[in-house]
Amino acid sequence: MAVTLLSTPSTSFLPFSSPPSSSHPSSSSSFILRNYRIAHHHRIQHLKVSSSNGSDSISTLIQESSRELQEIKRSCKLWKWRGFNVNYLVKGAGPPLLLVHGFGASVGHWRRNIGVLSEGYTVYAIDLLGFGDSDKPEGFAYTMEVWSQLILDFLDEVIKKPTVLVGNSVGSLACVISASESTRGLVRGIVLLNCAGGMNNKAIVDDWRIKLLLPLLWFIDFWLKQKRIASVIFERVKQRENLKNILLSVYANKISVDDDLVEIIKRPADDEGALDAFISIVTGPPGPSPVSLVPRISVPVLVLWGDRDPFTPLDGPVGRYFSSLPSQLSNVKLYVLEGVGHCPHDDRPDLVHEKLLPWLASLPA
Repeated sequence: MAVTLLSTPSTSFLPFSSPPSSSHPSSSSSFILRNYRIAHHHRIQHLKVSSSNGSDSISTLIQESSRELQEIKRSCKLWKWRGFNVNYLVKGAGPPLLLVHGFGASVGHWRRNIGVLSEGYTVYAIDLLGFGDSDKPEGFAYTMEVWSQLILDFLDEVIKKPTVLVGNSVGSLACVISASESTRGLVRGIVLLNCAGGMNNKAIVDDWRIKLLLPLLWFIDFWLKQKRIASVIFERVKQRENLKNILLSVYANKISVDDDLVEIIKRPADDEGALDAFISIVTGPPGPSPVSLVPRISVPVLVLWGDRDPFTPLDGPVGRYFSSLPSQLSNVKLYVLEGVGHCPHDDRPDLVHEKLLPWLASLPA
């Protein structure tokens, strides 16, 4: 299969219409995508007008965005897993999707996707243990295997239907592990948004950039295991201005880095147990490599990759591996998203939806 480079979305907007009478998934997907294009176009025009009109208009947009986050919070529930509370959202009706966030994020990071996807699907989104509003147990040893088992148990106990897994960064890797180990037919497909090569950078030892930094990474590991030192570093990292600068380096579309995004990352970092989670994840074992797992997956796989990702760049070992997959595996489809960073679903949700919705509609029932 050919690798496709995707840049700007279609601008041939159609009027809003009623949902199609056909129950065929592709009809529903076309309807959702058509209306999404219109809404996205109006939002962009609103942003342009707001920028020219000053702070009052921008403040209105911020309030609208904050309301979206409040609605997400109201839609969340708690699931008890191995004695721990795990936060999750469910919204919409139709075939189920499970959204799995990346490092430091949570359910709220899917703020620009849940509304669109829930028009045609039952959308579940989960806070992995150690993140968001899920428990952050003191002294817990976080691993990729723990998170993948959490996902499999969630499919088995909560969703109970074949589900498409959609992950970003380490969330993508957790989805890969889950799909490779699923034995109950509950994984219908997986969508990988800039998949990580491991729980931390120690997994990517064949990248010259990481090789140069590896001694420094091990040195940092040593000091992070000293909790008093780790606490000082963590407190500095989670300062609002520092978080915003980090996010600006990760996102290509800078306007997407708003106050809500900073709050999505910062608020859970203030929870008790967040420091322990940070230390465990950064210094722990990187976990299984996707290179050994993806060939074991037989369900359809959609890979969407932002080409301006500083964490897992296309020319790095993980990016090169996923770029090569469509020519090796018939169940893998890849689109490179031009001008997009490490979190495509929030950085440029329009480009993600343009490819995700038709692919979902094409899946066998």
